[in-house]
Amino acid sequence: MPTNDTTRRSKAFEALNISSDHKLILSLDGGGIRGILTLQLLKKIEEIAQMPCYELFDMVAGTSTGGIIAGLFAASKSATEVEKLYKKLVTKVFKKRDWKANRFLNPPLYDKENYRTALKELIGNISMEEAVQQSKVDLLITAKDITAGEEAFFGCFIDMENTTIGTYKDVLLRSVMEATMSAPTYFTPLERFVDGGSTTYNNPTLSAIMEAVHYGPMNKYDLDKLTVFSFGTGTTVQYIKPDQTYNPKGIDAMFWLNLIMAESSRDASDMQNNLIRSGLIPKLDYRRFQISFDRAAIHKIPNKSIAEIDDTKENWLWDLTNEELLGIELDDVGRFPLMEIIGQSMTEFIMQSGGAFKNDLCDTIKKRDLLVTSFGDVARIKAQMQDPDWLDNYES
Repeated sequence: MPTNDTTRRSKAFEALNISSDHKLILSLDGGGIRGILTLQLLKKIEEIAQMPCYELFDMVAGTSTGGIIAGLFAASKSATEVEKLYKKLVTKVFKKRDWKANRFLNPPLYDKENYRTALKELIGNISMEEAVQQSKVDLLITAKDITAGEEAFFGCFIDMENTTIGTYKDVLLRSVMEATMSAPTYFTPLERFVDGGSTTYNNPTLSAIMEAVHYGPMNKYDLDKLTVFSFGTGTTVQYIKPDQTYNPKGIDAMFWLNLIMAESSRDASDMQNNLIRSGLIPKLDYRRFQISFDRAAIHKIPNKSIAEIDDTKENWLWDLTNEELLGIELDDVGRFPLMEIIGQSMTEFIMQSGGAFKNDLCDTIKKRDLLVTSFGDVARIKAQMQDPDWLDNYES
């Protein structure tokens, strides 16, 4: 690396409070159109660092929409450039197949043709290896291999001798970027591959660490000298009132299926956060940035005007109801402006509270995400579940 680049990077690390001898990994969750929220935070990081993400980070990893962003970083695009391209790409992703298309009755809902064409025009037929050699950033994009019944890790690394390594390094970058976003019922699989976040890998943080430290280039990544920035795309916490669990609204099977699909992915992400924050990986510098879409969380970040957004009747961010916030779907392109504003407000909160993304965005005592709402009720649970009469008389 040229001396001037080394100096720039040293200054960037200092501005972000990163140890000078650390390697830096960026991990990007899936989340459909909500990736636009993540990009607001990444633009601010580039502003602080005074360099693009593909020069700042040693490795970028992503799943689904995070995989699209990671792939564009590997193609030497800055966060500002990615934001513009992302809006075009994701708008074209969600092109309804025909009037009869329906996620549940006549899947898939969307056609990939426009997305595939747009991606080919954007990055051409470069391989993962060619992209990584050009940008000099290691890359990991995940997909689910439903034939092998396992998660597929499409990785490409540059080793200490400047040689690229990786089982799938020769595959087209755009083929991997299609595989990772092929969400079941939304899109057709790419042959044997579906969306990397369709199971429990929507947050690729531990996958990225494992690939870098244990399967990546020898002596390049040291677990004791590693900083990881992990970005969520916003989450919806399923808060079903206790008196509604016995007889949920709507069709029971559909309710439980949707709940399990959503919660399994979120639980897996939470387990990663809890494991890392527990200190079981003692020297890892981990910084997670996530928010939940509910009034309690939204009221923690600065209030902003949303009066000019066409798809909302509210004037201010804090006016949004829980129902409106829960209604932010992964494929609702009309919510792009709202996601941008939430991301901008979240960025302001991070700058005010942690200061320039210098710390993990979590409660220092409970080690939980600072902007993700918890709906526990320990006292009530303890009282009920130690009472034999309550248990014996509860509906069975």
